[in-house]
Amino acid sequence: MTTTDMTTTEPTEQTVYAHEHAPRLPFAERVPEFYRAMIRLETAAAKDIDPTLYHLIKLRASQINRCAFCVDMHSKDALAEGESIERIVQLSAWEESRHFYTERELAALALTEAVTVLTDGFVPDEVYAKAAAHFDETELARVIAAIVTINAWNRIGVTTRMTPGHYTPRPA
Repeated sequence: MTTTDMTTTEPTEQTVYAHEHAPRLPFAERVPEFYRAMIRLETAAAKDIDPTLYHLIKLRASQINRCAFCVDMHSKDALAEGESIERIVQLSAWEESRHFYTERELAALALTEAVTVLTDGFVPDEVYAKAAAHFDETELARVIAAIVTINAWNRIGVTTRMTPGHYTPRPA
């Protein structure tokens, strides 16, 4: 067999993906006033926070909460705004990939995990103190607002089974 023969070989079977599930509920249509309030909350949470940090917070919380729709959306938004594929890929293992992130981002990621999971029912003092050392009080309040907001969105997405793969970022 020649090199040409190896590179032009057609696959013997076609790749067939699993069936795409349908959303459970058209949430925004059923409670439009609540949905609009969530959009306002999102807008307020995004105000005056570094967009790169905001994307990392939203993506990491969405990974933890297993919200496939939000992981899809926030990965695409981050990439569209210039985030590197490498940092996005490493985000689920950020503690072992610390060298990809700034100390400020690491503090925000630790706080994101603590607020999202609430393993012991509270945010540990050392996690909060580290975040407070990297952000002034207003910035820290904005980081907390971002974490709380994405967690609310994740719960909507997971509960209503929003389908990933169809989101397209808005042009910059």
